Amino acid sequence: MKFFWRMLRVWLQAKMARPRDVRDISRIQMKVRPIDLDVQMHMNNGTYLTIQDLGRLDFMLRTGLWKRIQTLGWNAVVARQTITYRKSLTLGDKYDLNTRYLGMDDRNFYIEHRFVKDGEIYAQAFVVGRFTGPNGALGHADVIEQLHEAADVPALIPDWVLEWAEAARVPSTRSPYPNEWHAAAE
Repeated sequence: MKFFWRMLRVWLQAKMARPRDVRDISRIQMKVRPIDLDVQMHMNNGTYLTIQDLGRLDFMLRTGLWKRIQTLGWNAVVARQTITYRKSLTLGDKYDLNTRYLGMDDRNFYIEHRFVKDGEIYAQAFVVGRFTGPNGALGHADVIEQLHEAADVPALIPDWVLEWAEAARVPSTRSPYPNEWHAAAE
């Protein structure tokens, strides 16, 4: 709940702003608050991940995807993500969070987030998401049928992101995934 007021602000601003196409880049202005800081007095690495939720919310509201997936009883969930921190954001820094939909493959959708201050990228993240319904993860055909505008976007997904997403994949919740540690190679 620490981001409730920010979420409310993003929600209200998105509702009053002009609609966007799924090909558009979502941009929201943010400011580093005391609650965002870690003991080293820069924005905490986990805060970046939470702020990304706000970028995806703005994107889904302004493109109309939010209303559509809610009507269908679906959710958009993060399956995997990777982030690179280039420079630190500190107390009072104003920055933009840019969010761009990169496309879909046969299982997932892909999003890129950029934390930008004064025109320079401070952090960049790639997110692999899935749509889920009451019975679990949705198949590609269901998503294409209901969200055809998202499926029709030419894929902008870098090859390395697709390779990483596959390498970082774990078994589904229907398969066992025991907590077994393996010894390091000698």
